[in-house]
Amino acid sequence: MTSTAPATPAQPPAQPSGHLTPDAAIERLEVLFGAAEDPANPVGRTAVVAADERATMLAAGEDLLTAHGLNAHFVPEELGGRFTGLEGLIGVMRAVYRRDPCLGLGYGAGSFMAGVNVWTAGSAPQRAWLAERLLSGTRAACVYHELAHGNDFARAALTALPGPDGRLRLSGRKEVVANLRRAGALVVFARTDPAPGSRSHSQLLLDADALPAGAVRHLERFGTAGMRGVPLGGVEFTGCPVPPDSVVGRPGQGVETALRSFQATRIALPGMTIGLLDTALRTALRAAHGRSLYGGTAADLPLSRSLLAEAFADLLLADVFTTVAARATHTAPAQAGVYASAVKAFVPAVLMRAVYRLSELLGSQFYLRGGEHALFQKLLRDVQPSAFGHASRVSCLSALLPQLPLTVRRTWRAERADGLSEETFRPRHALPGRTPLRFERLALTAGGRDPLSQSLVDGLAAAPPDDPLSDPARAWHAELDALATAASGLRPADTGPAATPYAFGLAGRWTGVLAASACLNTWWHGGFGAEPVAALAALHRLGAHLDRHRDPLPPALAEPLHAELLRRFDAGLTFDLDRRPTGA
Repeated sequence: MTSTAPATPAQPPAQPSGHLTPDAAIERLEVLFGAAEDPANPVGRTAVVAADERATMLAAGEDLLTAHGLNAHFVPEELGGRFTGLEGLIGVMRAVYRRDPCLGLGYGAGSFMAGVNVWTAGSAPQRAWLAERLLSGTRAACVYHELAHGNDFARAALTALPGPDGRLRLSGRKEVVANLRRAGALVVFARTDPAPGSRSHSQLLLDADALPAGAVRHLERFGTAGMRGVPLGGVEFTGCPVPPDSVVGRPGQGVETALRSFQATRIALPGMTIGLLDTALRTALRAAHGRSLYGGTAADLPLSRSLLAEAFADLLLADVFTTVAARATHTAPAQAGVYASAVKAFVPAVLMRAVYRLSELLGSQFYLRGGEHALFQKLLRDVQPSAFGHASRVSCLSALLPQLPLTVRRTWRAERADGLSEETFRPRHALPGRTPLRFERLALTAGGRDPLSQSLVDGLAAAPPDDPLSDPARAWHAELDALATAASGLRPADTGPAATPYAFGLAGRWTGVLAASACLNTWWHGGFGAEPVAALAALHRLGAHLDRHRDPLPPALAEPLHAELLRRFDAGLTFDLDRRPTGA
């Protein structure tokens, strides 16, 4: 078994200019990163692990990404950047996460999370200013989090209230914010009205370098078990005056803007993190073939092959769901909030479990911080923040719950409902007339419309009688019908903060139906290729993750999937739907 890749990284060229498609950008990044296995590679596995031991960002990696102009991928094309949609951005960032998740989050994703709020609700001058700063290499920080309130950001206590001169003045603290000390632009979530209610908070876009030093105190860095290199800081403001034009959107619009922005970030971040699982799977596969057991290798054992195949199926399941959700922001933007919450509630848990199960394959090697497979223990730690960072599973299910009863009436029990357009289920195909992504079209609620679930109903009705996925399709159609019956009995008290575990379970079942529809429709529209093995395996793993069964992949699925895994490894291809060349 071999792995093909360039031996050493190419020298980063000057800051690029002009249009660069996501495909071209991914290919370029792979060349720049070079062969991860080369110990002399300054951005290879050895260097990544060494930076993690120091709890620092990989400086050579940051230089490489600056030379590539990674920030341009976070800036809309109309403002001089390269961003046209989430699918392309996810692909570019996945190439970074495959090499070092800390680079992905610490260099890139934090700036994207901050920027989306400005692209969604900012004025033309604010959008132009932030675009110019990002394109010049400046970082942006999303200053939301307060330890006392966690994901309940509507209770944020930091205030931006008028001072004696009428100017807004910041007072209070924010904690656990990525890149806070290094950021030149800040998007700060603050209370601008002491009255309770959803219109009491606003977002402010600030030039970090222009804030008066005496009114800003940086707190000690927060240490973490995973993502050690990402600098998580805190800040305390004391009567800090801000410019009168700093409010993003209308005063009191902060919660609304955040909820709309989350629709992009809750899809993008899990999609990016799939690159971490790709590398964890590659590392485990390499270790299994190098570990001698019972006169052969660990990879020769049926249990090992099944575990590897199941992790591969988990990766494909996560990829299909995030890809469909990303494309749905173009084809069904009014419903994107539902699909974003579903992805964030489901996919990070799949990724975490897959990496943990791969650790069992490595045995005692999985926790070693030195040696050939030392990268794995870092990946096992780095994947943990994906489940709760930015938004936890419970908070995402809480966003779905209030929409369940209306969805039953307007879609699942309606005489007529529309499904998603076919192009939603064709990964990497053009979306004619639907790009670039228009953030202003993202809605706060789906209005009871769920075209992705309806596509499951429509697709099953149109599938040929000999469709190899007809049995799981009928099973998931029956689950949708059962879910509609159960959800129709929810009371208003069941959909709020005091919701019962049973109600949360219904929201979890909804995520399963949506993931199943994404898999089935991607198969029906050719996204899985000609053979049904991968689609069947992904649906089998979906059932296992939702506790519908506890069966391992049957050999008829596990063995061909394991064979495909080996083929891709030997060819140096990624394990996702894209099958791209990689040196990771």
